[in-house]
Amino acid sequence: MAILVLNCGSSSVKYRLYRDGDLPLARGMVEKLNTPGPQVVHEGGGQQLRREVPEVAGHRGAVELALRLCMEGDRAALSRREEVRAVGHRVVHGGEEFSHPTLVTDEVIDAVRRYARLAPLHNPANLAGILAARELLPGCPQVAVFDTAFHTTLPEPAYLYALPYEWYRQHRVRRYGFHGISHQYVSTRIRELLGVSATYRTIVCHLGNGASVSAVRDGRCIDTSMGFTPLEGLVMGTRSGDVDPSLVLYAQQALGLPVAEVDRILNRESGLLGLSQLSPDMRDIQEGVANGHAGCRRAWEATVYRLVKYVGAYTAALGGLDCLVFTAGIGENSPALRREVAARLEHAGVVLDAGRNDGGDAEREIGAAGSAVRVWVVPSDEEGLIARETASLVAGR
Repeated sequence: MAILVLNCGSSSVKYRLYRDGDLPLARGMVEKLNTPGPQVVHEGGGQQLRREVPEVAGHRGAVELALRLCMEGDRAALSRREEVRAVGHRVVHGGEEFSHPTLVTDEVIDAVRRYARLAPLHNPANLAGILAARELLPGCPQVAVFDTAFHTTLPEPAYLYALPYEWYRQHRVRRYGFHGISHQYVSTRIRELLGVSATYRTIVCHLGNGASVSAVRDGRCIDTSMGFTPLEGLVMGTRSGDVDPSLVLYAQQALGLPVAEVDRILNRESGLLGLSQLSPDMRDIQEGVANGHAGCRRAWEATVYRLVKYVGAYTAALGGLDCLVFTAGIGENSPALRREVAARLEHAGVVLDAGRNDGGDAEREIGAAGSAVRVWVVPSDEEGLIARETASLVAGR
């Protein structure tokens, strides 16, 4: 059974094609949608390509291009579209309604659309992918796998804000958490690698342009840094993370900024970009630090401090820490960040092996032999998890 996995962003579509939910056949990404020079990267069917393509008509055009590329090449992954028997979608926000992967129905589509107000950068694109697949693969079952689902196990003290309780009861204002597919994959993978069956206390650091931390006990998430929206928590590429809510009122009243402008600044002009005044990319920040750039040093220090603070708080929430895991683009590829974080957590039993930290297999233990806390790098495989969840749900219909 061929399963197509779609991860649709506002200006890109990432896709993977799997056989029976676990054997990858093809992968790629169409980016810079709705611009004069969209680009595609594709691997599979005996071909590897990277090129500009004629203008792609939004997410539908990108999904259609992905299917076409999967049918090209000497060893094409597909001979015809109809071989795709299910489509799995990453959907960022599912509120409290969806704690498990769910077959897409009209009611699910309405819910994804309704939660777009809480994830305006993500849910509309996720929905566009669902509608495109419905049109291009009529009758093919689709499955929504929600980023918020893994965090539905948060206990009430962790997910409630200290606001009038009516806000939660009537409007479901609460901590939802995000990056849940990644946190679920990584925390499950660690238990497999270490052969853990009893209660185990893990902190997963998903560090990319968007970043979050989760505290996981015995496979269940008990707290996470992102909140009502993906804005809360760590310092991110362009997102502020934690700020005093009164700053929003100050920006409106004292600076005369309209609500939409404040929202844009917090989401698109803050974080690494705002602090460094140079770039939202951690690679540029690290280069700037090495070259003595004061703004980059400022952004670096704030990023490390915030992350260490969250790890410390979650260690307390878990009642101790057995394993610290780094994942996603920065977490997997920045030995310097891992080194700095570990140095500030040495008092808590985190000690790195310098050689392992600086190089080795993508998936590896980087903690020193005598470290009280196991420390790992585990590349996330969100698409693989989505494919397996989709295959399982469709097979069990």
